[in-house]
Amino acid sequence: MFHSGTQRKHWTFQNAEELEKLRTAANDNYKAKIMKNVKTSVDESQLLSRRDEQLLIQHYQRRLQEFCNSFKPSMPRSVQGIACIYFKRFYLNNSVMDHNPRNMLLTCAYLACKVDEFNVSATQFVGNLKEDESGRERALELVLASELLLIQELSFHLTVHTPYRPLEGLLIHLKTCCPSVEHPESLRKGTEEFLQRALSTDVGLLASPSQIALAALCSVASQAGVSLDSYITEILVQRDKDRSSQLMETIQKLEVLVKAAEPPSVDDVNRAKQAFEGCTAYLRSLGFLLGRRKQNPEVEEGPTTSKMAKIQGFSSDEELEL
Repeated sequence: MFHSGTQRKHWTFQNAEELEKLRTAANDNYKAKIMKNVKTSVDESQLLSRRDEQLLIQHYQRRLQEFCNSFKPSMPRSVQGIACIYFKRFYLNNSVMDHNPRNMLLTCAYLACKVDEFNVSATQFVGNLKEDESGRERALELVLASELLLIQELSFHLTVHTPYRPLEGLLIHLKTCCPSVEHPESLRKGTEEFLQRALSTDVGLLASPSQIALAALCSVASQAGVSLDSYITEILVQRDKDRSSQLMETIQKLEVLVKAAEPPSVDDVNRAKQAFEGCTAYLRSLGFLLGRRKQNPEVEEGPTTSKMAKIQGFSSDEELEL
């Protein structure tokens, strides 16, 4: 149950400002880690800004959705929803400079398949990559090596409730309890498109799955000239004015967030990618990347294991072809 689970307790936040604080802290903390471990002077202008990190996260979030949408056999929507939430949670507390999002998105998708019991083998999973046999073997090694890291960074909170089941319940409820709304099924396609668009936003970290599903229904119904206000106030909250006003306010905020969601421009993404390439090369020159620290005597030793080195194994210029 969502209301008694870890998703609500640990991964549902009050507002977007709280999320921004966490992401900014992740960026600042990684930069501080570099300063601490590298004894030579560090040129901070060579490191990624918070804005560049967010551009890359937004871009690869959409690539994750594209990967899931084109997956064979067809991937259930719930798996995609879980994978996207894992990806967002991971980068709340981790920097892009530490973990390449293009590589980490594969691990999120793979773990989501397992958690949601979508039965595909590891070989089938990497078979969806546009890579040759060697590339798929390397991808599988990466995914398996970083899976435990992902689980740890999620604090072992793997259960994720998505809006798809609440949406089904709301459609059934509309049919049986609100005869004034004709043909509720006609709203299905639009609501599913709304939820797909919502995956690229932070609404999954700000509201319950049922609230997101209701916002999708309200948005699509409004576009179709159908008002669900009476359904909400008289049936869902049974004329409780306080609950009704709070719920309506939440729905409006979610609608605004989803409608405002636009992919970052190609120019911005390309600029951020170039900054990432430059940052990666700069960190490599400092010997800071895992697996290379021992090569630089001016870098303090840290815990370096072969498994962690594999996680860094695909450098930014060895990105996997999705």
